[in-house]
Amino acid sequence: MLDSIATPTLWWVTIGAVVGLLVIDFIATRKPHEVSMREAIAWSVFYVALPLLFGLYVWNAHGSDRGLEYYTGYLVEKTLSVDNLFVFMLLLAAFAVPKALQQRVLLYGIVGALVLRGIFIALGAAALDRFDWVFLVFGLVLLLTGLKLLRDAVSGHDHEMDVNEMRIVRLTRRVMPVTDDYEGTRLVVRREGRRWLTPFALVVIAVFATDVVFAVDSVPAVYGITGDPYLVFATNAFALLGLRALYFVLQGALAKLVHLSYGLAAILGFIGVKLVLHWAHEVWSWVPSVPTLASLGVILAILAITTTTSLIASRRADDEASGSEDPDPEHPGAEKTSV
Repeated sequence: MLDSIATPTLWWVTIGAVVGLLVIDFIATRKPHEVSMREAIAWSVFYVALPLLFGLYVWNAHGSDRGLEYYTGYLVEKTLSVDNLFVFMLLLAAFAVPKALQQRVLLYGIVGALVLRGIFIALGAAALDRFDWVFLVFGLVLLLTGLKLLRDAVSGHDHEMDVNEMRIVRLTRRVMPVTDDYEGTRLVVRREGRRWLTPFALVVIAVFATDVVFAVDSVPAVYGITGDPYLVFATNAFALLGLRALYFVLQGALAKLVHLSYGLAAILGFIGVKLVLHWAHEVWSWVPSVPTLASLGVILAILAITTTTSLIASRRADDEASGSEDPDPEHPGAEKTSV
């Protein structure tokens, strides 16, 4: 049976706290408005400080090993959540969501992600408790996902988003008609004696569909760090709760993280190999396993390299763009002549 630090009371307290934080977020977004940078930073600081403080509790109450597992798992989930944000950014742009409505769309997406990941965590815990080979399956899923991310990054498909080509959008439009204009945060309106979905409902459905994909990736990833279902849930919940505010803080920076997909592919690939080795170690004791501290070091190194190369590449692209717009700084508008 999977070992867990959580008692039933701790589970209920944690779930209650997550629900309470979601209620606060719904109250904060009840009146549609464009989010200011000051507001976004304040909420982001709160949602980063909260999991860090919780990690201190885990470390002090349950030992350094569990504390290290928690912090490493949280780092992995937070990194994956940034990829979530990038897809959300593409969706909000593709659906032309008004700025005043964006945070409510994000909040619906967070709720959907929490519910889906809760289901996946429970199913994963039950499967891992009964079958050791599930570690192998999880590892292969992450390896395949990492390869897909790498392929999309090389081809540039991860930067494309065509609403009309999305299967879930085409299917929804076949089931119910969709209005042309947004009706605030309303999901359904009544016109001509029948119910119509609004574009707001359509983008929420699209976000839910992406939540399913991210749940398939993120839950096996954190199970590659810790086998404690409670810590898996806690890291997922804390990584997701702050996404609404973090989106508006990183909105400009996300476009500069041009190598993010490469880094995520490397992280998922590494954790996939770690899970495969874990399974092999259970079968053949001579096969080495990867310690949590080593995992943390590898993940931090990948993130540092990815961020550095992204910023360098973005700066070079900006320099080239400014250079092509003004080839001769001393004589603006002059064209270069070839010799």
